[in-house]
Amino acid sequence: MTTDVDETRRIRFTRGDFDRIRELDIFPGQRLKLIDGELIDKSGQTPAHAKASHELRAWFAEAFGAIRTRVGMPVDLAEADRAMNWVAPDAALLAKANPEYCERHPRGDEILLAVEVSDTTVRFDATWKRDLYARAGVPEYWVLDLPGRRLIVHRDLREGQYQNIDTPSEHDTASPASHPEASIPVALLLT
Repeated sequence: MTTDVDETRRIRFTRGDFDRIRELDIFPGQRLKLIDGELIDKSGQTPAHAKASHELRAWFAEAFGAIRTRVGMPVDLAEADRAMNWVAPDAALLAKANPEYCERHPRGDEILLAVEVSDTTVRFDATWKRDLYARAGVPEYWVLDLPGRRLIVHRDLREGQYQNIDTPSEHDTASPASHPEASIPVALLLT
């Protein structure tokens, strides 16, 4: 009897499994994320991704302070998503510094803005990850679309979904809704 790939039973991992895999360094040198129970290999950063990530981090630290800036660190997702997902945005702006973050990761509602830099994962970041961040209560989510040379801004979170999507081009500036006075040229992130 032959089995079609679609009928093949997949092994789904839990957050506990994922933590153990990372602890044991089973996949040395690989950067992994857990999405809907599946291990996803985070491909190595291209020079454009690394440059954009660096510019984001520098801007966050300068505009909002290093203490409120998180880089590549996990977000505690909504309870329904927590057991099968583990995400760490390229940059996140905390609402405030909290000493509890030594004991736990910030919840989505404790983050003002999460940003993913996307060069090969734009569609994934603009759908799956968007929905995870929305359900976690992150009020604003940006996807920096490097190939499309634009920023995808998700705002106006209601009932676990972003109601407003804007796409500033490389000729525009962007500001978090929580801090409209702090802006960055989109072109700076794309060069």
